[in-house]
Amino acid sequence: MEQQQDKIYEEDSKILALLSHYLNHAPDFISREDIEEIVRYGVTPEYAFSVTFAAALGLDITDNPADAELYANYFQQMLHMLDVNKYYSNPYYTNIKIPEIKAGSSELKYESYKPYEAFVCNDMITTPEGRHIPQIGFFETEFRFPAVLENGRIWMTITPNEVETMKEAVAKASGKVLVYGLGLGYYAYMVSEKAEVAEVTIVESNEDVIQLFSKHIMPQFAHGHKITVIKADAFEYAQERMPAGNYDFVFTDLWHDVSDGIGMYLRMKAYEEQNPSTQFMYWIEQSLLCYL
Repeated sequence: MEQQQDKIYEEDSKILALLSHYLNHAPDFISREDIEEIVRYGVTPEYAFSVTFAAALGLDITDNPADAELYANYFQQMLHMLDVNKYYSNPYYTNIKIPEIKAGSSELKYESYKPYEAFVCNDMITTPEGRHIPQIGFFETEFRFPAVLENGRIWMTITPNEVETMKEAVAKASGKVLVYGLGLGYYAYMVSEKAEVAEVTIVESNEDVIQLFSKHIMPQFAHGHKITVIKADAFEYAQERMPAGNYDFVFTDLWHDVSDGIGMYLRMKAYEEQNPSTQFMYWIEQSLLCYL
């Protein structure tokens, strides 16, 4: 049993290392032409992407038994061809238009995924045998999404990953809602649309992001009257003001990804004891827990 768990740990680590290198250095390495060439042989685009993606990661699934086993254990549950129409019909995408504008070091604009560009599309899943399987998506066509850039680097987005990883926290929100982290206001918009949500307080420390949101995004919200944005440090607010707020639901989204999120996640979790009647949820919590 211990030997099996060690093997799974090694395979998890190998997949994560390969994915990290690919996504950080060449996420759009696979082109439409690459996939079309393979599809001509009568396979589906999903299968064509799967084997091409394996090769792009450096795996030899034909002649190397270990690589073939890794492919069998992970790839079917890991890769997902997504439908652009599903996300373009999301209420935020449908009702909120993003202008291209700058404020200080922050820039509001649309970015895009190229056809067959790989990206994280949901929280990791854990299989019954204990494998941690990342969720990687791709589209057959270009997909445009809203983004905030900080000093030219993408910092906040509304992609399928945000949509999918916030679904549960949107569904469970009710009453007085507190949100740590503003971003492009996706979470605030979705919960403000719910009749059972009375008010939404957002704590954000970046003045440029607040200005972009307040001037160009929130005026488009049908229920913007429910929303209050407070400029403050999240942890200072949690310590000094959260208990008195008597919030029913708190959602924290302060980190960019798992790499910078674990410390902040654990720090914020410590405040739950001071607010026993409040329900807490955290962005990409399942992925964070895989590393703890």
